[in-house]
Amino acid sequence: MTRARVSMQELIAQRRRAGFVGRGGERAAFRTNFDLPPEDERHRFLFHVHGNAGVGKTFLVRELEQLAREKGALTAYVDESVDSLPEAMAAISRQLGAQGARFKELDRLLAAHRERRHEAEAAALATLDTEDGGPSAGSLAVARAGLVGLGMVPGVGAFAGVLDAGQLAQGADRLRAGLSARLRTQEDVQLVLHPERVLTPVLLRELTDAAATAPWIVLFFDTYERTGPFLDGWLHETMTGDRHGTLPATVVVVTAGQRPFDTARWGAFADFMTDVPLGPFTEAEARGLLAAKGVVAEPVVEEVLRLTGGLPVLVSTLAEQRPTDPDDIGDPSATAVERFLRWEQDPVRRSAALACALPRQLDLDVFRAAVDCDDREADALFAWLRALPFVVDRGDRLRYHDLVREAMLRMQRSRSPRGWAEQHRRLARKFGAWRAEYETGREEFDRWADERWRELRLAESYHLLCAQDPDALPDVLRDFTDACGTDDATAARWARVLLDAGRDGDTEPVSRWGSELSRTLTEGGVPTALARLLSHADLDEPAQAHTRVVRATALRRLGALEEALREYDLAVDLGEALGEETPSAPGGGPAAPLPDLARAHRGRAYVRGELHDYEAAIGDLDRALALEPGSPSAHSVRGEFHRALRHDDAALRDLDRGIALDPAHHFAWASRGALHLTRGDLRAARADLDRSLELNPDYVWALVRRARVWRGLGDSARRLADLDRAVALQPDWPWGRCERGDALRNAGRAEEALRDYDHVLALDPDYASAHASRGAALAALGRHEEAVTALDSALRLNPAYTWALCRRAESHLALGSVDLALTDADRACELSPDDEHARAVRDRVRRGAG
Repeated sequence: MTRARVSMQELIAQRRRAGFVGRGGERAAFRTNFDLPPEDERHRFLFHVHGNAGVGKTFLVRELEQLAREKGALTAYVDESVDSLPEAMAAISRQLGAQGARFKELDRLLAAHRERRHEAEAAALATLDTEDGGPSAGSLAVARAGLVGLGMVPGVGAFAGVLDAGQLAQGADRLRAGLSARLRTQEDVQLVLHPERVLTPVLLRELTDAAATAPWIVLFFDTYERTGPFLDGWLHETMTGDRHGTLPATVVVVTAGQRPFDTARWGAFADFMTDVPLGPFTEAEARGLLAAKGVVAEPVVEEVLRLTGGLPVLVSTLAEQRPTDPDDIGDPSATAVERFLRWEQDPVRRSAALACALPRQLDLDVFRAAVDCDDREADALFAWLRALPFVVDRGDRLRYHDLVREAMLRMQRSRSPRGWAEQHRRLARKFGAWRAEYETGREEFDRWADERWRELRLAESYHLLCAQDPDALPDVLRDFTDACGTDDATAARWARVLLDAGRDGDTEPVSRWGSELSRTLTEGGVPTALARLLSHADLDEPAQAHTRVVRATALRRLGALEEALREYDLAVDLGEALGEETPSAPGGGPAAPLPDLARAHRGRAYVRGELHDYEAAIGDLDRALALEPGSPSAHSVRGEFHRALRHDDAALRDLDRGIALDPAHHFAWASRGALHLTRGDLRAARADLDRSLELNPDYVWALVRRARVWRGLGDSARRLADLDRAVALQPDWPWGRCERGDALRNAGRAEEALRDYDHVLALDPDYASAHASRGAALAALGRHEEAVTALDSALRLNPAYTWALCRRAESHLALGSVDLALTDADRACELSPDDEHARAVRDRVRRGAG
């Protein structure tokens, strides 16, 4: 940097930072690392800072970040404010983007990840067809087992022990196919189940692009004791392997937490990492810090050393006060924070420091809510507060160092329990008012999907719990249920607020629930945590019904359909009992809507539909629509179930209504197009399917349906084009693959068709139509003995499969087995007396016999 380009502000900042005392060896090692090229064996790619609370890990990490920036590095800082790997990647993208390195593709995929997690539940489960392309009941059981047993969704290992080991193994490849039918693309499936597989390669590519614009990129992961459980394995894999691509050699990673690195995982890579253990300041470091602040009187220095034990946060706190006499430090029996506050003679500042310990984090608005001062004083006081040595400044938010905040909270709680409760109630009212203002005009589902609303609700809940409001714990437990219905990370945040409030407020029941829910979320995921809530919480009946609906929905997502069905049954029973008890409004209707009952009926309908119990599913949707007649999805899904049962008129009424209520619902258009196709109206079918694909060009179910329209219209080129696109989008979806195999076979490309059929049967060995079509392809190649074997497999799975009987009859005839051919042909005509193809085959066989 040339002198002409250096600003006064930069020089002042440099001089102030030059006063950073202590940790000289650690800083020097980090700084020197940038002078070594990555190829040098002395260069280190990973630094791990660790030590107990109060030793200054975060202060050192922030200092290292400044050193990195002085070396021209792009930097990103991640701490416990993130709860998942995608959130950590979003923080990295946001911070590097602010420094000029835009991660456009990663940002797009992160947005898609958030959307698809919600869509996975809402996607139409009725798209599983009962026609010749539909999956078997056995394949569905194996797919569900695969989801649970192979851990493709975090936290579901608790279910694995009750499932058959063979099904667990067989379900691995099959699972993706089942989810593919619900989501748009294979990428969407992976974004829901394995976001790291989709996001990490993109992050690595965009880090590589960013590396071309800066000499170094440094990624800081603080509070690793909290973030390590979901970051450590990924970080190890990313840095030491190439499964997802490669990191640029100019990336340096810094982690900081209370514990040393796991030697079982990282021990073999000690030659590229530096372990940075931190303990209390040495006496020389503590004396240096005190001297830099003008604290040099030996009696004072000795007292500070004795009282602080060298903990940097406490040494720094006392040094800032520049005491000149041991009496200025205070009574050794008081806490270090109390000594600091006793030294501060300004009552306004003293009061502000105490009041601002109550919120878990601060911005200027929260500061004004916590501190009783006028607006003119607020800005100056806030600036003073953020400069205190125990205040961690994260740009838009401030938080106290845990050690200091805990001491301040303990002191205030014990000194004035009534004052403590009133202060928390006041903050709860403020956050509640902000939350109420923010949620105006937002539907309840939209609120839970909104991060800002969740932050306000969490803060309000925390302060109500600390104030020991009698309704707070039941309300927060009810909120925990809704958090579980949002996503795993949100559920974890609600469990954490119980932990924090129980600890800070010294409230055993709150603390116990925080521990229980955190533990069960980790061990068994959302269903296990909600089961704990149902069995041990004193929930009223509406809360029980709501919790059972959310738990059933989570089980349905995991493929545990039988257990989900039992939960929906209990929720329906509770909801109907509550409905009978609800006083009627004028006119005879219920006094209030029963949304949980409607949701329970809808959810149970979706489960029954996936189990192919369409009649019962329709009954559930009848009751759901009686409660919520304006639900477009319920109309559309009921229409699809009617279509599957060939109730054409009822299906058309429902699908027309669903489209009228929501013209942008691509599922309804596709289902109505399939209905028109079944009725032989190819023009109407094509129009509806075209519209569905305009709304969602990647909707593979509609692509396969439209391919059937092209088959009816004799347009083999467009048929194959739609099927090629469907297979490209979802290569492991059995129905789409099988349909393309049929199209290739009909186009005279039997060898290519065989490859598709083989792929399908590797995914689903019980797919009867794939066996039958494979037999037809083998017959087309003149391989009739193999064809008979394949058709035997199809008929073992479906003895009434007329088309397969006809094909086997033709192969038997080609092999000279006339009696077997005649037996198959007669059986086909017996099963389908109006089937012209079956009669024609029988006539050919009889002529061959003559």
